[in-house]
Amino acid sequence: MPPDRAPRPGSPGAASRSVQAKPGVPPVRAVERAVALLKAFGIDRPHLTLTELAQRADLDKGTARRLLHTLLGTGLVAFDPNAQLYRLGADLVELASAVPLGDDLREVAAPIIAEVAEKTGASAFLWVPHDDGAICVDRVRTRMLHIDATWFRVGARSPLNCGAGPRVILAHVSDEVRERVLAGPLPQRTAYSETSAPKLREAAAVIRDRGWELAINDFFVGLAAVGVPIFDRVGNFAGALSITSLNDRLVENGNARHLDILREAAQQIGALLKPGPVESGSSR
Repeated sequence: MPPDRAPRPGSPGAASRSVQAKPGVPPVRAVERAVALLKAFGIDRPHLTLTELAQRADLDKGTARRLLHTLLGTGLVAFDPNAQLYRLGADLVELASAVPLGDDLREVAAPIIAEVAEKTGASAFLWVPHDDGAICVDRVRTRMLHIDATWFRVGARSPLNCGAGPRVILAHVSDEVRERVLAGPLPQRTAYSETSAPKLREAAAVIRDRGWELAINDFFVGLAAVGVPIFDRVGNFAGALSITSLNDRLVENGNARHLDILREAAQQIGALLKPGPVESGSSR
């Protein structure tokens, strides 16, 4: 399940929304522009031309070229002279390894979600709330024949209106965050994607009450997902666990399959988590 571009998390607008400059300290425009170029890449577009990068970062080509030249020297961007395409550099992998987001959860959950994938025959995903969206912090993919789909990679960001795991997070973030998300653009990936704020608000209440979510066809037609929340041992919301597979493998007579396996796994993960502060924007 790939991230959507509306609103695109890599856009300059998204960056300014998530991080506000301190009063009296003006932002450095060149840094903002360089970050916009880096965030222009995505799982759906890992290779981009100069023109595409300039357009996606809302820069003129001359400015984009100069910034990319500097980024090439840092190793954060690489360039294929034959194809005339830019891509993110390998040095970013080293930087990403230092990001602590979801570290405790991922370490605790890794063997458990692997077992979930084995028992259900579905790909398993671990999500945490971040920046008005959901970040995939771990996954275990199972081989599915006859499926040609772009899958979420670790570190990919999802909007909260599509997919079982992200919608579980929508149900458990704070009211303030939820209303901010529902007031913004809501991407419609397929004809089945829910983009109505009132309906999503109502669905969030249902998810909180019953403790799970079933999403069908809203990321890719033909695929379904089942998700459950994860709470630490004192009841703080820590993230979401979900599985994805073909509709007929996860849905039986309109009902979600493998709920017992997911609930047990979520409880096991939660019991092993150290109690700590609630993730930013989440609620109990």
